[in-house]
Amino acid sequence: QGSQKRSNSTPETPRPKRALSSRSPYGLFSPGSLSPSITPSQKYSSRGGRGEVVASFGSVQGPAWHGRGGCAVKLFGDPEQNLTKPYKFMFQKALDVREVLAGRVEELGEVLRRHHGLDGFCSTALPAQEPVTVLGQISCDGNGKLNACSVLLVGDREHSGGAQVPLDLSQLPEYSLFPGQVVALEGTNSTGRRMVVTKLYEVAP
Repeated sequence: QGSQKRSNSTPETPRPKRALSSRSPYGLFSPGSLSPSITPSQKYSSRGGRGEVVASFGSVQGPAWHGRGGCAVKLFGDPEQNLTKPYKFMFQKALDVREVLAGRVEELGEVLRRHHGLDGFCSTALPAQEPVTVLGQISCDGNGKLNACSVLLVGDREHSGGAQVPLDLSQLPEYSLFPGQVVALEGTNSTGRRMVVTKLYEVAP
């Protein structure tokens, strides 16, 4: 008697699956049995509104909007800072984004200096035996959550050249920080590798 050969199952010729028995518990608790009246999802090709322009920019000169009550929308600020040509959102170059963030840090640093009456800022990369004031952004030393042992200060470009230093917050009575926050810190950095913070200057609301 010859041995029976098993049929090969390939993606082109799949092996037929055995129909589930009516007495099988898998058939009783299948999605089809629990929700027999479900409607099939609409196919992607039959969707509506394909190619419809929802919003556009740059099609008219001197954009203005007029409502029923006689209201009008005007653009404020310098003409050089307003958009004059269309651009792709979230397609900015990394260097352009860096320039904007660095400028924002400098602006907030000036606000901190005037509000708290600070003399000036020092570099985060230089060792300091005496208390110094530095400016920068709060960051995390890894991909995990920010905690008291993983706080870094990324110094500003003008004074620190973007150098970062770990922070020791054990001397502060209380603090509340988040990644990206612009702060001014006062403390000592005797070794140049870790700054012991004694005062925290935040941007006033």
